[in-house]
Amino acid sequence: MASATIYQHLQQLLDQGLTVAVATITDVKGSVPREVGAKMIIHPYGQHVGTIGGGCGEADVIRVGLDVIQDGQPRNVQVDLTEEISMNSLGVCGGIMNVFVEPWRPQTGDVSTTEAAPSAAN
Repeated sequence: MASATIYQHLQQLLDQGLTVAVATITDVKGSVPREVGAKMIIHPYGQHVGTIGGGCGEADVIRVGLDVIQDGQPRNVQVDLTEEISMNSLGVCGGIMNVFVEPWRPQTGDVSTTEAAPSAAN
């Protein structure tokens, strides 16, 4: 069985009534771990589905995602992977990526088919 796509995971989380954040790489410069369009879903409890790569940079995006879930305001995050190589920094690739983080909320006010359909008796 094929693994679920990130969109299927997103739908499952929304069906559970959870507000989540979706992070998408929108621009890259230099060498980075993922390509433009790579996505990651950030769960309100800090878990995530998918990856944008970047080690510590990904952790920064998860923290911003939690803020986005909290206040509903989308944000851009710049992940800079150009710092000096040291024992404290294992995520050095040499590039920079921009990540857009946006909230996704469950739909409310769904109309069931029995409510939307006209009555045959009318």
